[in-house]
Amino acid sequence: MHIAVIGAGMIGAAAARHLVAMGHRVTLVGPDEPPEAARWEGPFGSHYDAGRITRQLDPWLFWSRASRASIARYRRLEAASGVRFFSEVGSLMAGPEGSVQMDRLEATRDRDAVPCETLRDAELAARFPWFAFEPGTLGLYEGTMAGVVDPRAMVRAQIAVAEAGGAQRVRDHVTGLDEGAGGVTLRLAAGETLTADRALVATGGFTRALLGEALPFSVYARTVVFFEVSEAEAARLAGMPTLIALLPNGEDPYMLPPVRYPDGKLYLKMGGDRVDRALGTPQELTDWFRSPGDAEVAGYVDGLMRARIPSLQILSTSTAACVTTYTPRNIPHFTALSDRIYTAFAAGGRGAKNSDELGRLGALLASGAPLPDWASEPAVAP
Repeated sequence: MHIAVIGAGMIGAAAARHLVAMGHRVTLVGPDEPPEAARWEGPFGSHYDAGRITRQLDPWLFWSRASRASIARYRRLEAASGVRFFSEVGSLMAGPEGSVQMDRLEATRDRDAVPCETLRDAELAARFPWFAFEPGTLGLYEGTMAGVVDPRAMVRAQIAVAEAGGAQRVRDHVTGLDEGAGGVTLRLAAGETLTADRALVATGGFTRALLGEALPFSVYARTVVFFEVSEAEAARLAGMPTLIALLPNGEDPYMLPPVRYPDGKLYLKMGGDRVDRALGTPQELTDWFRSPGDAEVAGYVDGLMRARIPSLQILSTSTAACVTTYTPRNIPHFTALSDRIYTAFAAGGRGAKNSDELGRLGALLASGAPLPDWASEPAVAP
């Protein structure tokens, strides 16, 4: 069966690899990262980055299982592709002991037997001396199978293995779909068409450009801040894990340790939008990706970083825009819109670390295979 995967980002690239492994003929359609974002008119991907957090702990069954399944395949994917994308630097989640968020994480640790250390106050300060924590903080530290993934490199790895297995790549974006008795015809921006037996739509926040309001989802603007540090400062911070701080007010700012970016410089990255700013139309999304993000959010995040690591020696700061896409049930839309058109998108800010398993589930759906029962469990509070 010939299956076209629309969207060459993290989920789409993974789906293409898994579909090839299942024996299908695959065409992966999606543009490369634009060399100049300010001039790009097409859809953007949210994987244009060098560092994202990966961890096994999550309070919801779906995301915990997806994380563990994906992480378990990282090294095999690296070996098969020859592309390294996983840095096993560890992950720390910390918040007030006894809070709802930390109780849920401890329940996940126990239920899924996730290997991690439980640290409190003095132990936490001694183990991670860079961070300033409030009294009464509980930390759950995953020292293995957790840390940082390079999303750009991970996409390259997925595509390399898919192409080695026979997948075809079309570097263009789809502007429309036409379903008929002979299959699904994809209309491309360049004016050409492509026909396949089935299509899997994995276009993230830009899905409305193809499907309109066929499925409910929300896309929110996100601003990230990069803190440049020197080689010496990065060496001083050696051993720092990723951190997600679960604050009493419900916010969950995150940070990554020093990561080397394509410009050769070392940056700590932090994000923590306080308000969900909705982006509705494809044009709003494009305009947002062309921007440097929200200055007010950046200022707030800057303050969070300086409070969390008071000793940090910062050379410069910069910002970037990104988006997160959510469904009402807080799990991706693995949906059959017809006998020929299927979807796999909306990872709720968890897409990078989980993308290999999300792509596998999308591949199962598009090929007509059943999904596991846990893949439909909503990840929302009761």
